[in-house]
Amino acid sequence: MSLSELLTAIKPIEVIGSTDKEINGLHFDSRKIGEGDLFVAQVGTAVDGHTFIEGCVEKGASAIVLSKREYMADVQRDNVQCTKSDTTYILVENTDKALGLLASKWFGEPSKALTLVGVTGTNGKTTIATLLYKLVRALGHKAGLLSTVVNYIEDEAVPATHTTPDAIELNGLLRRMVDAGCEYAFMEVSSHAIAQERIAGLDFDGALFTNLTRDHIDYHKTFDNYRDTKKRLFDGLKKSAFAVTNKDDKNGLVMTQNCKAAIHTYSTRSLADYKAQILEEGFEGMMLNINGKEVFVPLVGRFNVSNLLCIYGAALCLGFDELEVLRVLSTLKPVNGRFETIRSPKGWTAIVDYAHTPDAVDNVIQTIREIIDGQKSKVESRKPRLITVIGCGGNRDKGKRPMMAKIAKAGSEQLILTSDNPRDEEPADILNDMKAGLTEEELRSTLVIEDRAAAIQTACTLAQSGDVILVAGKGHEDYQIIKGVKHHFDDHEQVRKHL
Repeated sequence: MSLSELLTAIKPIEVIGSTDKEINGLHFDSRKIGEGDLFVAQVGTAVDGHTFIEGCVEKGASAIVLSKREYMADVQRDNVQCTKSDTTYILVENTDKALGLLASKWFGEPSKALTLVGVTGTNGKTTIATLLYKLVRALGHKAGLLSTVVNYIEDEAVPATHTTPDAIELNGLLRRMVDAGCEYAFMEVSSHAIAQERIAGLDFDGALFTNLTRDHIDYHKTFDNYRDTKKRLFDGLKKSAFAVTNKDDKNGLVMTQNCKAAIHTYSTRSLADYKAQILEEGFEGMMLNINGKEVFVPLVGRFNVSNLLCIYGAALCLGFDELEVLRVLSTLKPVNGRFETIRSPKGWTAIVDYAHTPDAVDNVIQTIREIIDGQKSKVESRKPRLITVIGCGGNRDKGKRPMMAKIAKAGSEQLILTSDNPRDEEPADILNDMKAGLTEEELRSTLVIEDRAAAIQTACTLAQSGDVILVAGKGHEDYQIIKGVKHHFDDHEQVRKHL
């Protein structure tokens, strides 16, 4: 693609050099730069891409997009660097946004050829995006998925490294979806992706809001910043698009303020466009009443009722037949690591869940408690117990650690604090942060087992018939990062060792 054509996607402040040239590749990683490529210098949180400009020029970069004028000063002088290369310098206000727009242009604006729906919020994004992808395919349409767990181009699985990929990878995946004949694409949209402009240039046909609770405060600094970042997805919707928002969340209607798209609401507690109530519930699933129609779904928990309502509402907004949507909803299974049930021959049940925020932990525990309490009459000899195994990740928001321990302790007969992904932190320091949320009396009845495998084994050893073990925090993840080294670790595998 010619540089002049590529630059129609952005509005440069200044251009030094010729734009009448072909570009061979687009990169923000200086290590990937080759002869004739365009390098976008992003200002990262740890590294400033502008410091790699000179090296990219030496590698033969044909053009540089940058946001710091001082890095253009040298090229305006008759120095060796300038005479040896024919590099074009493009000054822009924001290189993050420029990268998104350029990536979309580079791949032929694939989002415009798809019906693209984004899902944002603290919890539920993976379940909603994944089940929408499965629902649409079950209704006979080709679709793609961009999620925390795995990306899909029709039935081709592509490993996921981030909740939302970088702009180049993202548009490349969307391009592959278009080439594979996909009509629809469903993607999780993280707050990081919005803040870092990874979705700049994407043409969304719909946006869905799940809920908002404390998360990523280490990055956004304040809850208001976190909320306002999420809101930007809805602010950018076109008039012909639709927005589906959770009326049960106090920020649900905040998201759609000033939104130009058609707004729809869902709720389990108040009047809304899409409503539902639980008629019966067990570990195998729920009987629901959704907008006056009864349907059994193999998912559990009030939080999943909200997720299903969001999926139902989005499907109707996409024009699908209501009864067909309900039929498919009754067949959808839980997403990997989202309230997954493992039954032991000894009579106890293990739940593996990704819950890693205070609200998510509370939701999962409350769901288990409701089911346990509803089944008390079936267990004559003893009251079933909830045994919770939980930790917190390192290099993340420390403020939520004592909160998660307190919530887990309040809802469990036995709490086992353990390691999660300590990353660069000492596991013992993380556990001390969690223990700070408990009283001395609560600590005396709490087990602290740093080794996660040993903690899960202990829970399985303690469990008796009728008990429930909740293993929270990692869900689908099959690794632990300890001192920068990635080790294989899968909660499902650990539980099954002790069935």
